[in-house]
Amino acid sequence: MNAGKILAAACLVGAGLGVAGSLPQTAAAAELVVLTNQGATPGVRELAAAFERASGNKVTVIQEDAALLERRLNSGGPADLITINPGAIDELIRKGQVVSGTATPFVFAGLGLSVRAGAPKPDISTVEAYKATLLSAKSIGYSRGCSGTHAAEGIAELGLTETLRPKTVFTGNGPVVDYLAKGDFEIGIQQTNIMVGAPGTDYIGALPGFLNKPCPSSVALMTASKEPETARAMIKFMTSPQAAPLLRKTHVEPAQP
Repeated sequence: MNAGKILAAACLVGAGLGVAGSLPQTAAAAELVVLTNQGATPGVRELAAAFERASGNKVTVIQEDAALLERRLNSGGPADLITINPGAIDELIRKGQVVSGTATPFVFAGLGLSVRAGAPKPDISTVEAYKATLLSAKSIGYSRGCSGTHAAEGIAELGLTETLRPKTVFTGNGPVVDYLAKGDFEIGIQQTNIMVGAPGTDYIGALPGFLNKPCPSSVALMTASKEPETARAMIKFMTSPQAAPLLRKTHVEPAQP
């Protein structure tokens, strides 16, 4: 392990991050691979770019659907870090694919609602307005992942599960907004950070009050990592005060502000 690159990663000194001090970047940079879940990807890409600038190391962020991710993990494919929901990380620890004690919460992504571009914009400013919007919609789409689970929990709390069941569409792989843009349903619910600015759709806003149940993501060190010291330094950066404004740029909240 090159001592210079470890020091570079650990100190994370860079003018863009506002951390005091100076640090020369080294020629022998480490190369990290980060496997990331869909909901955390925008924030992870932002942090990866900042980590590269600050440390001189290279970070490749790979987002794969559940089936491809499982195949990669089972094949022992090279990776240094993984971001995913806490329950899934616990399972990877049990399988010996993630280093115990390294799982660290780093982000919360709230839920929002979008419509197709140019469609009338519904009122979701209050719980009652959101309820009325759901009842009047011809079709509603969400995933079977964390955001969809939380959306369904909110619908159940409103007492609308059976009423809305006939017009609820569950999406497959990929963002809900991709299906929404194609016209597969009238309104879509997912994590705000994935919905804002998505082509062919208009983001309406965050779900109101107690219905906005955020989805958490944690980051952890992979057992197969070839650069564990640099990877640990990136975890430290991802949960540092300097990371918070970078995450907020992607419409999420840091778990450790």
